[in-house]
Amino acid sequence: MKATERPFHSRASLYDDLKRLGVRPGDMVMVHAAMRRVGPLLNGPDALIGALLDAVGPNGTLMAYVDWDARYDELLDEEGRVPPEWRDHIPPFDAASSRAIRDHGILAEFIRTTPGARRSGNPGASVAAIGAQADWLTANHPLDYGYGEGSPFAKLVKAGGKVLMVGAPLDTMTLLHHAEHLTRIPNKRIRRYEVPFAAPGGVHWRMVEEFNTSDPVVSGFADDYFAVIVGEFLTSGQGSQDLVGSAPSVLVDAASICAFAVGWMERNADP
Repeated sequence: MKATERPFHSRASLYDDLKRLGVRPGDMVMVHAAMRRVGPLLNGPDALIGALLDAVGPNGTLMAYVDWDARYDELLDEEGRVPPEWRDHIPPFDAASSRAIRDHGILAEFIRTTPGARRSGNPGASVAAIGAQADWLTANHPLDYGYGEGSPFAKLVKAGGKVLMVGAPLDTMTLLHHAEHLTRIPNKRIRRYEVPFAAPGGVHWRMVEEFNTSDPVVSGFADDYFAVIVGEFLTSGQGSQDLVGSAPSVLVDAASICAFAVGWMERNADP
């Protein structure tokens, strides 16, 4: 092996990559990552978490979308209710212990279980955060329309935060669900479904309502239209791109990409 070759990426080398990409002390950063694309790491996903915390420093905050690993959608009837015979079998959502959804990779669960992490209380839209503003980000997450006003996503925009995609597909940028909420276009799809919540007296069932995040918010948009939006944003000269470890990565300003997405949706929605 040549002296210049590295068999592993380390916390220190990832920190250098993040700094080169544009992560700065005091930043609030929402991260999505495809860890396999980052390459071999000393200490696995914790190396990336540590590098991010080093990059944002003690006054910064790290945030990740975690959702929850409920997996009972196929049981819901047309009104979004769970059949009586299944209700006792579905573990209730507990912000302190419910696992992050597996569909979005392993980093979210690593962040959720990092000592000092906080997790918001909306099951499907929940986020985990570590750092100076973690309590503020995760507090009082609305149960209905959890990507809208008062949500961690709205707070990220308000606080001048950033979104980091470390090898993650561009169509997985969760912040754009906040843009879907904000955009003024007709016939947005709405989803209503029952959620069991862990409560001191047992399980509390509640119907939750939100704009549909499983499919494009209106008909006429392609399934991967988030990737189109982010691609056009980058082509316009906004955001930065570089490698983090071995992963092609993107860093964008949250307010800028959200405003761009709202404008794109309003221009491209069917009349």
